[in-house]
Amino acid sequence: MNQTKQLRKMIAPFERNDRSASVRQLLNTIPPFILLWIAAYASLQVSYALTLLLSALAAGFLIRSFIIFHDCCHGSFFRSRKANDALGTLLGILTLFPYEQWKHSHNIHHAGSGNLERRGTGDMWLLTVKEYKEASTWTKLRYRIYRNPFVLFVIGPIALILITYRFNEKGARLKERRNTWLTNAGIAALYALLIWAIGWQSFLLVQLPVFWISGAAGIWLFYVQHQFEDSYFEHEEEWDYVKAAVEGSSFYKLPAWLQWLTGNIGYHHVHHLSPRVPNYHLQQAHEAAPPLEHATTITLRTSLKSLRFNLWDDERRQFVTFREGIRRAAELPLRSTGRPA
Repeated sequence: MNQTKQLRKMIAPFERNDRSASVRQLLNTIPPFILLWIAAYASLQVSYALTLLLSALAAGFLIRSFIIFHDCCHGSFFRSRKANDALGTLLGILTLFPYEQWKHSHNIHHAGSGNLERRGTGDMWLLTVKEYKEASTWTKLRYRIYRNPFVLFVIGPIALILITYRFNEKGARLKERRNTWLTNAGIAALYALLIWAIGWQSFLLVQLPVFWISGAAGIWLFYVQHQFEDSYFEHEEEWDYVKAAVEGSSFYKLPAWLQWLTGNIGYHHVHHLSPRVPNYHLQQAHEAAPPLEHATTITLRTSLKSLRFNLWDDERRQFVTFREGIRRAAELPLRSTGRPA
């Protein structure tokens, strides 16, 4: 039995969703988020430091809400497709992500994660050392700005979530466009109601930290689980789905409370191997498949190294810093390989 079939067989029992577990997760996620948001508003009369603390806790539950949204996109939270679509759309309004649009781009990401010829949809902008060497000055400048941590995690949530996801790409399906319009209308109605109820100043004082903390943390989680030194990227002819899942997605070993709050998404290698495994089964699937123990494990401390990695060295198959990349590029002949910059 080859590796693919062996791993599939090991995790197959965990691909079944559990309605009771799904309902429990909804109950221990959405109501606490709402209560924390209300508490943050009430605390404005006491101390804004307390408001920020409660907003940060609310942001954590918003991330957990996004993980449920994410499972709905993969059809793994409920057995019924209609139930997944309905819940996903409602959570999209809460988290500011249009369900159909994000599902489409995210499925493309899964289908080609780690494939150098399939970059560009649902993933981080990535250049290889050779591509960076041959890129124009303007492209290099844009890439350096994009890869700056301040841009990624401070400006990123505003640019990506508040602006980019409010529009559909050219050629998007009618169903996708309608869902984005519905999501935008839902967000506008929800925010208008809250502003009417508590005033725009109070709304912003609570919602802005909730939005930014959850947005920055979400981008970080996605970033760090594919951008580690010995990640996996190959050209089309060498690319392998299982290797991309196990070697190109990290096991982000988090403290128990953070693992719970982030819906076990740290078991990203399991998720990429089988997106049908609901988040509440990811740890069990990991523990039931011994070969998955070889997945790259990172911690909160070691994950910070990922901030240094900006270019993929196609020759040595590892991430490098801009300085290392420029030095290695100087040793290469001027010849394009892979996707053009």
